[in-house]
Amino acid sequence: MAVKKIIGHAAVRMFGNSPYGNLSTMAYKVKTNAVGAVMDTDDLVTPLAIADVIDIGPLIEGMRLDDALVVVETGMTTDVTGSIGFRYEDGVDSVEFPQDAAYFMAGANLATPARLRANGTKLVTLPKPARLILTVAGAANAKASEITIIVTGEQVGPR
Repeated sequence: MAVKKIIGHAAVRMFGNSPYGNLSTMAYKVKTNAVGAVMDTDDLVTPLAIADVIDIGPLIEGMRLDDALVVVETGMTTDVTGSIGFRYEDGVDSVEFPQDAAYFMAGANLATPARLRANGTKLVTLPKPARLILTVAGAANAKASEITIIVTGEQVGPR
């Protein structure tokens, strides 16, 4: 298993500036090149393999994770699936809300263009800074693809 960290999502715009609350919508792009390697990382030649983890970008402390929408614009190789969730930046579980690599969805079809909605069954307010992650399953990727992940939640503040 390799971890591929996307470099360009360090400063994601996070606030919707709604006068009625602290709703945040964050959009993240995951693109692969013609050989199936993740773009905007330090490794543009090694294709994604089963069990590889893509560190997509930051999720801020105190955010309640309400929903996610995955838009598969250009699908990965046939049979590629994935889980989308989060892990804490420090790598240590919270007693109240442990890290969950499949918090938003598990077994998502990443090979066929579609809009996929989160199918998790709980709400989590992040007690500390976390990272959005995608874990590859089903098959290795060997082609160019483009996937957008949109996370929506309310910034309720740290505890």
